[in-house]
Amino acid sequence: MSEELDLTIKKRAEKWLEGGYDQATRDQVKYLMDNDPKELTESFYKDLEFGTGGLRGIMGVGTNRMNIYTVGMATQGLANYLKQEFPHQKIKVAIGHDSRNNSRRFAEHVARVFAANGFVVYLFDALRPTPELSFAIRELGCQSGVVVTASHNPKEYNGYKAYWADGAQVTPPHDRNIIAEVGKITSIDQIKTTGGEENIHILGEDFDQIYLDRIHSLSLSPEAVAKYHDMKIVYTPIHGSGVVLVPKSLRKFGFTNVMTVKEQNIIDGNFPTVASPNPEERATMQMAIDYATQVGAELVLATDPDADRVGIAVRDTDGEYVLLNGNQTCALLTYYLLRRWSELGRLDGREFVVKTIVTTALVARIAESFNVRYFDCLTGFKYIAELIRDNEGKLKYIGGGEESYGYLAGDFVRDKDAVSACSLAAEAAAWAKSQGLTLYGLLKDIYLKYGFYKESLVSIVRKGKDGHEQIKRMMSDYRANPPKSLNGSPVVTVKDYLERKTIDVATGKTEAIEIEQSDVLQFITEDGTIVSVRPSGTEPKIKFYFGVRAELPDPARFDAVQQQLDAKIEAIKQEMRLV
Repeated sequence: MSEELDLTIKKRAEKWLEGGYDQATRDQVKYLMDNDPKELTESFYKDLEFGTGGLRGIMGVGTNRMNIYTVGMATQGLANYLKQEFPHQKIKVAIGHDSRNNSRRFAEHVARVFAANGFVVYLFDALRPTPELSFAIRELGCQSGVVVTASHNPKEYNGYKAYWADGAQVTPPHDRNIIAEVGKITSIDQIKTTGGEENIHILGEDFDQIYLDRIHSLSLSPEAVAKYHDMKIVYTPIHGSGVVLVPKSLRKFGFTNVMTVKEQNIIDGNFPTVASPNPEERATMQMAIDYATQVGAELVLATDPDADRVGIAVRDTDGEYVLLNGNQTCALLTYYLLRRWSELGRLDGREFVVKTIVTTALVARIAESFNVRYFDCLTGFKYIAELIRDNEGKLKYIGGGEESYGYLAGDFVRDKDAVSACSLAAEAAAWAKSQGLTLYGLLKDIYLKYGFYKESLVSIVRKGKDGHEQIKRMMSDYRANPPKSLNGSPVVTVKDYLERKTIDVATGKTEAIEIEQSDVLQFITEDGTIVSVRPSGTEPKIKFYFGVRAELPDPARFDAVQQQLDAKIEAIKQEMRLV
């Protein structure tokens, strides 16, 4: 072993060579100690931490990897915290998982730990969409829940999202308190894994129907669906859990011509037909788009492995399929919901929508036009859920979303829900058709009315311990030396969500930001350009979000204005040395 290897890391690793660790794990740790000090360092230099999406990491041995021991420690820590928070109650938990390698194994291990702690455990009989797990917590009166998933990350990753009694992912102070409890577990011998098997109850198709019924209650345009029920829709689950319920939900809404990409219906954690199971990427959507071209479909839908994110492709005026980005999907669904709520006489001034601080400002403009309140929140759907909870009994939540392809309509789920989003996107397409429009045409109409908003994202990956430190330095540098202008327009406002203050650049005056602390910076220019800088809470990335706007005076100018906005974003990227 290298003499330079940190002694703390060596000591951490040596603990995994003894005690209750299985032989295969011990052999792998020994191999790393003897042959691969770099990988040993990455595997043991820290413990996996809860971020905006919970616990997430590469699968393998070590304290910084996803394996049954880190999953068990997290579960025992969560169990201990639940006992403190609910001391006189019979604690109930729900557990779900996606299609990833080891997901079922990890989920069953979570169930065993909870059951051994005396909890009533509801475990789905097979993979299910993450939003159904959120729904189950509320529907079954659970105090907590866990879903094993790494969302749209590459195949080597897995993860563990912890949920609270409201069906939302844990927020402060619960997340920090759970971490503290996990930190108290210094040996795997402290994890309870045996006994209580009778406490585990299996959820199957009967429960799916309850969830699907609630999704169907969101329908706003059954007449349009009935008229255009045979509209051709192509859907792909990308080898994930959406295959279980998305086609059923679309058919329940009334669509009779739903076609799936059969090669991608196969449940496989290696995601063999794609480089990455991320519906944000055209390459991932390509098989579905090719099939749609073959059959002449009007709408292409895709969901990531745990079916909380939705990808959408629509035909443009030339008949070519274009991908909607997360901002466009959020704006379209928000407009559709508010327009139909207004037409149906449901708006009474007590409704609200939510977007995250890095999501398009177009959502706010749409809400204001319908006299509906909107709220900004931090990135992470748990913060949207927190606003829903805080306003229960006072305001009615209609919908909300984030630029990272997540949307939620209705409040019976408290996480992004691609099952309902797919159904509502299809219904919006049918409604648009009843107005003589395509979804693409509807998006143009929105831009005509509110202005053409264009967004872009750059993610810079910095892996491992060194990468984490590089990202911290980048944020420090931007705080110390914010850009003075962007593409020739002076920066007039800086928002620092870590310091929770807005700074007027000209006067130096500050105002408090009334949302929770987070390591995010925003630079706003005189012409309304917004650039946000944010380290990811779930991946080894620092993200740069760009938002620009221009008037769209005429539909015929769409392409020209879009090119103008794209050029502006590219100029800013070059100025910031991001390309």
